Amino acid sequence: MAADVRKMRGTVALVGVAESDELGRLPHTSSLQLHMEATHNALADAGLKKSDIDAVFTSGRNMANDVPEYLGIRPRFIGGTQVGGCSFILHVEHAMAAINAGLCEVALITHGESGYSRIAMPAPRWGDDSTNNQFELPYGTSGPATGYGMLATRHMHDYGTTSEQLAEVAVATRKWATMNPKAAMRDPITIDDVLSSRLIAWPFHLLDCCLVTDGGGAVIVTSAERARDLPKPPVYVLGTGECGTHQMVSQMPAFNRWDAAVTSGERAFRMSGVRHDEIDVAQFYDAFTIVPMLALESLGFCKPGEGGAFVSGQRTAPGGDFPMNTNGGGLSYTHTGMYGIFTIIEAVRQLRGECGARQVADATVAICHGTGGVWSAAATLIASTER
Repeated sequence: MAADVRKMRGTVALVGVAESDELGRLPHTSSLQLHMEATHNALADAGLKKSDIDAVFTSGRNMANDVPEYLGIRPRFIGGTQVGGCSFILHVEHAMAAINAGLCEVALITHGESGYSRIAMPAPRWGDDSTNNQFELPYGTSGPATGYGMLATRHMHDYGTTSEQLAEVAVATRKWATMNPKAAMRDPITIDDVLSSRLIAWPFHLLDCCLVTDGGGAVIVTSAERARDLPKPPVYVLGTGECGTHQMVSQMPAFNRWDAAVTSGERAFRMSGVRHDEIDVAQFYDAFTIVPMLALESLGFCKPGEGGAFVSGQRTAPGGDFPMNTNGGGLSYTHTGMYGIFTIIEAVRQLRGECGARQVADATVAICHGTGGVWSAAATLIASTER
């Protein structure tokens, strides 16, 4: 990594975060309205005005121009990188680069997706002539559950990972959700509940799979200098990393490792200078229960094949020594189809000490990590209240 990239450590801060007014099943709310609500709420959280925004980053089915037009913003910098659900974590790195280059000063990262109700949502990206539908669908990879299931099955074959260990993730995440009034699913569950829920695609049962909801989220990024003048404590970006390796899961470099996550994590840790044992709270994308387990291995919290043992015994649940997905995650809190922005929102709130019953005591360093596509891309973010 070039030395000048490491110099960006701590130069920008996350100063405003919020969800849309509602999360869940919202047949009365369009995707653009979800963007608007989240942006309005994040600006209020940051103590800024709409006129302060001079850069907009977004991803999803709407074009990057749609959101600023709807919000009445004329940005001088626009980012529309789309690699799937982790795109918003990438956008933090891109906003940091743009701010350091003097191309903008206050960046809005926004998301709105009517993932369940499909209100004002453009057509899916994968049409009949897409590579996915031409070259994978005929062989049975009909959607994320089958694609993600390929690595889960290989992990079980290579390392002896069990369905019970996958279920540990769902149960622990639900325990956090019971303390989050915004979570869609708040009733406690057991490992037996997960294993007895209906099979979706081997080895995933229903409760191994993320929710399908409507919702929006927004994050505001500005320079560390400007952040000092805002009402809430800045959360500084210490390290970031991103990587993409393929689009179709059949073209993944290997099925027993997640190369994109390894690369993004190495970059983020190197830029930040943070050690693994200094991480107080983790927010990992959990489209399926295998995903945070692979993240733990790929980011170096445990060795390859040890993810199942790492999460066993409810280690990531409230009271465990590795608090993970403290909002309830995509498994129990919300999952609109692209979840990554919600990892950032929860990390900022934990570092500010705003999480009430689910607050992790003395949290000063957080890690966010996400996947995009079907193991196709990865992004990592390390943030702290201290520079």
